[in-house]
Amino acid sequence: MTDIGRARAGGWPLAAVRVRGWLAHHRRPPRPSAARMRRFEHRHIAAGFVILAIVLAAVLALFDAAAVIDARALPAAVQRFFNVITDYGKSGWFLWPLGVFLAVAAACAGRFSDRMGLLVASLATRAMFLFMAIALPGIAVNILKGIIGRARPFVGGAADPYLFKPWTWGHAYGSFPSGHATAAASVAVAFGALWPRLRPVLWAYVLAILVSRVVVTAHHPSDVLAGVAFGAAGAWLVRRFYAARGLGFAIGTDGRIYPMAGPSWTRIRARIKRVAAGRSAQ
Repeated sequence: MTDIGRARAGGWPLAAVRVRGWLAHHRRPPRPSAARMRRFEHRHIAAGFVILAIVLAAVLALFDAAAVIDARALPAAVQRFFNVITDYGKSGWFLWPLGVFLAVAAACAGRFSDRMGLLVASLATRAMFLFMAIALPGIAVNILKGIIGRARPFVGGAADPYLFKPWTWGHAYGSFPSGHATAAASVAVAFGALWPRLRPVLWAYVLAILVSRVVVTAHHPSDVLAGVAFGAAGAWLVRRFYAARGLGFAIGTDGRIYPMAGPSWTRIRARIKRVAAGRSAQ
């Protein structure tokens, strides 16, 4: 029975059947190979948090106030330049295109042949990974901002890095952690996980966003460092979730996670041409 026949027999449109199949892969239990992934014991995680807290406390005490004061003294041209750069740290630059691609893939799923459907499913899996690796840390950090309630630089009229109003859900008290830094770091980790050769460029992008957030006095240095840690850790956890289920990633015998070989543009173009040739012949 064809896909269309199976879909009709179950009372579902073909597109819904295929989308449901794509999503079902995310709900399946981890594969046995997931046991090979490197484990991090609780004491290692706790040690990481302690080290991060010490570093952030040191940066807060030694650099936060001085950095934003110096940033205000920079030439206007420098501030204008980084004011343009900082806009590219918004997660929407990545989430909107990924979301549109996923929506189009879902809407058109019923039009794909079996082979083309597998190709689109492979691309959609990678797009879903990127979307989740960027969106989830962003959602979490926005909640954390409101709970902590750290004032942005000069909100109180002076460079006071110790001004906090916990449970204040507003822009003025949403300095820690930096949302832009979180987004940039999650982008670097997520895209770098799929395309390792891009990592130098991606981390150069992260560095530019971090500097821009301090130069435009939207954040203190400790804010952006915390954002990087949060975004990188969030994307890393999403990658482990996908690897455990064999979605876009494989786990080597050494316990490391490797990106699976995805469809190349050459193969995609060739397959699209074959499908188009088959339709024109009908």
